[in-house]
Amino acid sequence: MATEAHDEEEDDLEEAPRGKVYVTREGAERLHAELLHLLNEERPKVTAEVSAAAAQGDRSENAEYLYGKKRLRQIDGRIRFLQRRLDTSTVVDPREQTDPHKVYFGATVVLEDEDGHQTTYQVVGPDELDTKGGRISIESPIGRALIGKAVGDAVVVRRPRGEIELTVLEIHYR
Repeated sequence: MATEAHDEEEDDLEEAPRGKVYVTREGAERLHAELLHLLNEERPKVTAEVSAAAAQGDRSENAEYLYGKKRLRQIDGRIRFLQRRLDTSTVVDPREQTDPHKVYFGATVVLEDEDGHQTTYQVVGPDELDTKGGRISIESPIGRALIGKAVGDAVVVRRPRGEIELTVLEIHYR
């Protein structure tokens, strides 16, 4: 039982919001959709599975029951996280940016590296990042380096694979 209490404490610590967190409208909608899915579909389904497993008798050796309880704790932890994140995040519409000539939250930026390879990223909140989809976190090394830069500016980014110089070619707010 002490282990269950410890696990619940760990769930509460899952990426606790720190400082001001920004999210695009689309990102907030995705987080809200995930919250609704967990509340209305996933949690009731797992709760029913746990109830069915509990009805089978001895819970101490019932793997389905133990796994179901663990899954419920994970779902509840994620629900709490999403609720806190949605309550404390500031939703930003990139199209409302008043200085479109510099990179700020929500900007879509076309970058060129030292080899002439071009990459397009949108600078988004930490909950929205999807590098394959072209979204990088404002908290990432590249995201932090780009903030406040204008077309033609070069930035040096320290990455685990070494430094890279990137030049800002275009900035869009869509």
